[in-house]
Amino acid sequence: MRWRYLLTAILLLGLLWGCALPQVRAEERLFLNVGVEFRGEVQLPVGSQWQGTEVGGLSGLTYDPRQRHFYAISDDRQQPRFYTLEITPETIVPKGVTFLRQPNGEGYPANTADPEGIALTPQGRLVISSEGVTATASPPWIKEFARENGRRITTFPIPPYYLPHGGQGIRNNLGFEALTLSPAGDRLFVGVESALAQDVRPNIPIYCRLLHYLRGEVAPVLLAEHLYPLDPSGAVFNGLVELLALDNGGHFLSLERSYSPREGYGIQLFEVSLAGATDTLGMATLPADLRTIRPVQKRLVLDFKTLGIPLTNLEGMSFGPPLADGARSLYIIGDNNFDGKTPTQVLIFALTAKP
Repeated sequence: MRWRYLLTAILLLGLLWGCALPQVRAEERLFLNVGVEFRGEVQLPVGSQWQGTEVGGLSGLTYDPRQRHFYAISDDRQQPRFYTLEITPETIVPKGVTFLRQPNGEGYPANTADPEGIALTPQGRLVISSEGVTATASPPWIKEFARENGRRITTFPIPPYYLPHGGQGIRNNLGFEALTLSPAGDRLFVGVESALAQDVRPNIPIYCRLLHYLRGEVAPVLLAEHLYPLDPSGAVFNGLVELLALDNGGHFLSLERSYSPREGYGIQLFEVSLAGATDTLGMATLPADLRTIRPVQKRLVLDFKTLGIPLTNLEGMSFGPPLADGARSLYIIGDNNFDGKTPTQVLIFALTAKP
C-alpha cells in the first residue's frame, strides 16, 4: 500500500507546483510581444535629384549591414530603379541609383513594371516585386536581381489565379506591395495589398493573400499561402503595404496604410504570427463560408496617430544599424508619389520588448 501513498503525495506536489506557476495567456505564447519606441524623423527635400533622376516614390526599403547603407525601391513606372541611401537620424543622402534590367541587359519598357517591395538576400542579391500595370496588360511579378547592375537573375512562380484575367486576380495598383525575407534568407514572404478580385464580396471582410516561398541556390519553390485579415478603417483606400520578418519562426511586423481626403493618412503597425494559419494555396476563390479557414493572427503594436506628427504615405520598412544606445532600429519610409510638394519622410524607432 505504500506505493499508493507515495503516488498520492507525488500528485499533490504536482498540483501545488502547478498552482504556483504563473499563468500564461495564449496570446503571450503566440506572439513575441515586441514593442516600438519613436526616436525621431528625418526628411529628404521635395524634388531631390541624383544622377538625372528625381529621388522619390520610395515604396520599399532594405538594409545592407556589410555596406552600411540602405536600398530603396522607386515605383516610377517610367524608369524602374532602386537607390542606395545613407540614412541617419539626421540626414538622408543618396549615394547611387541602379536601373532594373532584363537578362539581356536592356531596361524595362515604360509602363510595364510598378516595383513596390525589396529585400536583400544573404548572397547580396535583391528580391523585388512589381504590382504589374493594368493599362499595358503587364502582369505582376516577383524577381531576383543583381545588386551591382540591376540585371534580373531569377523569377518566382506565381499562382495563375493571381494574374489579372476575366474578373479574377490582382486588382489595379493593389498587388505585391509587402515583401520580406526570413533572417536566414531561405524563406520569402510576399503579400498583396488588398483582396484578389474574385475574393471581393459584399459584407465580407477583406483578406489579403500571403505567399510563402523557399529560395536559395536552386529554383524558388512556392510552399504555401495564407490569408491576412485587413483591419477595417472606413477610409477610401486601405491596404497591407509592408511585412518584415522578426525571426525564422513565422513572426513578422506588418504595416497597414489607409487614406481618406478628410483624415489624411492612417498608419498602423502590427505583430503577426503564422502559427496555426490555414494553407489556402491552390484555392482560386475563397469559399462563402470562411469559418473553416484560419487566417494569420495579429495584434496592434502602434497606431501612428498617437505620435502626434503629420504622416505621409508610409510604405517601406526595414531594420537598420544599432541606434546610439545600442537598441535595434526600425526605419519606415514614405512614398511621396512624386507629387511635387511632399518630402520623403523616414520615421525611426527602437525595437523594445513588451513587459
